[in-house]
Amino acid sequence: MTKPFEVTDDTFESEVLQAAEPTLVDLWAAWCGPCRMVSPVVEEIAKEYEGKLKVAKLDVDSNQQTPSRYGIRGIPTLLLFKDGAEAVRIVGFRPKEAIIEELLPYIE
Repeated sequence: MTKPFEVTDDTFESEVLQAAEPTLVDLWAAWCGPCRMVSPVVEEIAKEYEGKLKVAKLDVDSNQQTPSRYGIRGIPTLLLFKDGAEAVRIVGFRPKEAIIEELLPYIE
């Protein structure tokens, strides 16, 4: 499962909150330029940390309950969940190294 997988409002609980491993969720929309910039970075992270980190994508236009529940005000937003709780929140585009630096304490 190298590629980021899609989650929805309906599958968020089972796929993210109940996941055994830390799960990074990329909240995005098709019309969002910075989302398109961060997407390849998220895919690289999924490949590099396969087996240590699940990586999911949630389209905020099609799934509005989850972003509302977590108070998402801007996209792209990356949320790292560990043991069912939000551990890291990264808003806006950041270089890959900066994203990994924030994630590492939770995935190794």
